[in-house]
Amino acid sequence: MPQLLLLEYWDDDGWLVGRLKGVPGVFSQGQTLEELEENIRDAYQLMMEEVESAPAGAKTKEVVLEM
Repeated sequence: MPQLLLLEYWDDDGWLVGRLKGVPGVFSQGQTLEELEENIRDAYQLMMEEVESAPAGAKTKEVVLEM
């Protein structure tokens, strides 16, 4: 199912640099907005693959975090 995320971007010395708001660590760049969008999708996919993979034998436990 497609997920709607907000891309925040700015010009940095002729390059468009962007990040996905609310998703820490997902940054990318491109020479055009279209290229930036493609690159940010790739960066997000790579990050999600890393998050979803775990070492063999890994266990899970629910925890409560107070913010």
